[in-house]
Amino acid sequence: MFHRFRYIFLFFLSLVLLMSLESPKLLSFPVSQSSELRGVWLTNIDSDILFSEQKLSDSIVTLKELNFNTLYPTVWNWGYTLYPSKVAKQAIGIEIDPTESLQKRDILQEILDQGHRKRMTVIPWFEFGFMAPADSELAKRHPEWLTQRKDKSTIWLEGKVHQRVWLNPLDSNVQKFITDLVLELIDNYDVDGIQFDDHFGYPSDFGYDPLTVQLYQQEHQGKLPPTNHLDKDWIQWRADKITEYMEQLVQTIRLRTSKVIISVSPNPQAFSLESYLADWHKWEKKGLIDELVIQVYRSKKEDYLRELQSKELQIAKARIPVGIGILAGLKGRPVNRKNITEQVTIARENGFAGVSFFFYESLWNMADEPAEKRRTLFKDLFPTSAIHPNIIRGWSPQASKG
Repeated sequence: MFHRFRYIFLFFLSLVLLMSLESPKLLSFPVSQSSELRGVWLTNIDSDILFSEQKLSDSIVTLKELNFNTLYPTVWNWGYTLYPSKVAKQAIGIEIDPTESLQKRDILQEILDQGHRKRMTVIPWFEFGFMAPADSELAKRHPEWLTQRKDKSTIWLEGKVHQRVWLNPLDSNVQKFITDLVLELIDNYDVDGIQFDDHFGYPSDFGYDPLTVQLYQQEHQGKLPPTNHLDKDWIQWRADKITEYMEQLVQTIRLRTSKVIISVSPNPQAFSLESYLADWHKWEKKGLIDELVIQVYRSKKEDYLRELQSKELQIAKARIPVGIGILAGLKGRPVNRKNITEQVTIARENGFAGVSFFFYESLWNMADEPAEKRRTLFKDLFPTSAIHPNIIRGWSPQASKG
């Protein structure tokens, strides 16, 4: 009788292990040797991967052949959604990014269908966060949603060329708009997660709009905010207000479903907080993040190592999967294979959950060597398949502090 029960137990244990291999959502943390984040961001900036159904399909096939396992496709960029959105239609009158090649398509569904068939994890990325082009329909229709500098200006230059504005994350109408976009995705698509970055804040020289000033005065005996936008208490007060919204958003998501990874891909903590008021270290301590992919876009080895050894990252990676975002290149700024190999190796040696590359186009199309030779680089880095290092749904970093 004992032997019979033992065989039954072993049979069901084998079934559970088999199911965990078939579905990345059943994997638990900590990361095992068979799991490693191997991600890539898919964007519509300096890249045309999303503008052709055939090119998108071929690219996903190539990524799978090279043993990538995670796709982070942008779904919110340039003030538009890249999927058909009733929420966007109501707010700005436009259902989807008006680029001709995106019409009559749903690129998110295309990516989900193909990615999931290949057992890849798909986590849509809110690339622009609270940022929007200054001439966007969103900015034109809702100027009252924008935050301001001390001089009441709203324009922020990205790359000294692109004029941007920033939605005020303290405004309840802005919060509802973003929350509705997120819930729309969760309700209508079989996404594995949602990703935000430090655009889920705003540049620290903003925050002098009437609404924010009024809120500050209510909590500071009528005093006006400091004129120095880098005042530490002023930075932390605004960052904490953004954290409050992040808490509300995550709670809303988790009440809706327990099967969505909350992923955040910011810059290192000091820069993220001081420059964008995005205090991801506090988000992680509050248990709001299931996966952290930190952008460590450093060309010098010593700078890269220093960021990986930061206190905030060491604390986070003891509780949740933490991957390292590696720059594969930019337009006019290729990154050589030696740097990429070295940075992947260092991330592994330091016990991180894996890596993700920014961005697809620069993996091989913006390199300083032939595309085919470049692909062999990633085949060498990822010679065998691995599963995304997901965590058990409902597991809380807060509960693991011990």
